[in-house]
Amino acid sequence: MIDLSGKRALVCGGSQGIGRACAEALARAGASVTLLARNETALRDVAESLDRTRDQQHGWLAADMTDPAAVRDAVIAHVHKNGTIHILVNNTGGPPSGPLAETPPEAILTAIQAHVVVAQHLVQALLPGMSEAKYGRIINIISTSVIAPIKGLGVSNTTRGAMANWGRSMAGELGPRGITVNNILPGYTSTDRLGSLITRMAGNTGVTEEQLAAQWAATIPLGRFADPSEIGNVVAFLASPAASYVNGVNLPVDGGRTAWQ
Repeated sequence: MIDLSGKRALVCGGSQGIGRACAEALARAGASVTLLARNETALRDVAESLDRTRDQQHGWLAADMTDPAAVRDAVIAHVHKNGTIHILVNNTGGPPSGPLAETPPEAILTAIQAHVVVAQHLVQALLPGMSEAKYGRIINIISTSVIAPIKGLGVSNTTRGAMANWGRSMAGELGPRGITVNNILPGYTSTDRLGSLITRMAGNTGVTEEQLAAQWAATIPLGRFADPSEIGNVVAFLASPAASYVNGVNLPVDGGRTAWQ
């Protein structure tokens, strides 16, 4: 059984989809969870629904990932008020889809800021507490595009690759402090974002959404899309003492799709 009692976690993008599933898994394991995203109403609803059977204190911070300085200031103030965050889950939403060659350079910069720059700010804000506690888990939710780019997601492919190497670089630097950094690479997961991608791409290819979803599922050895909770469960493991010797990995959670390619 994973036990995170007494640990505090910060989950970025925790108001829906995979982020919410991560928050739920960490709370079930006993962690006190703070959610970070833009929509305060959604954040409050999720925070109020999280498991509290071990007297956890859950909360939220409303901030926009496209404003790294605002995110940094909100988290620093939170740490000063509430104390050490032991677990950081970076799960910023993916950039808009579209061909990379037609993308304005400013859109790439915006994506890099929302992912890599925000993550840099967060680690620097949380590092003193993790170092003092001699316990830190930094988990980046990225994409299997780190292994093989996904057609039509040029900005996301670029940004996810940068985020993966940021994480692995941090793993080497922070390991001596007892802090691990790992990247989770989800495959096709049943989220609103996946649904919108299926809708757009089905319209472009002349097949129905059901047909396209079936085609994608057929590329997965397990024959189905992931439920977000299946990503959250892996996050809870990597956040736990049981994963103390797992560091610097890109871990596909994709039903075997990339292994099969």
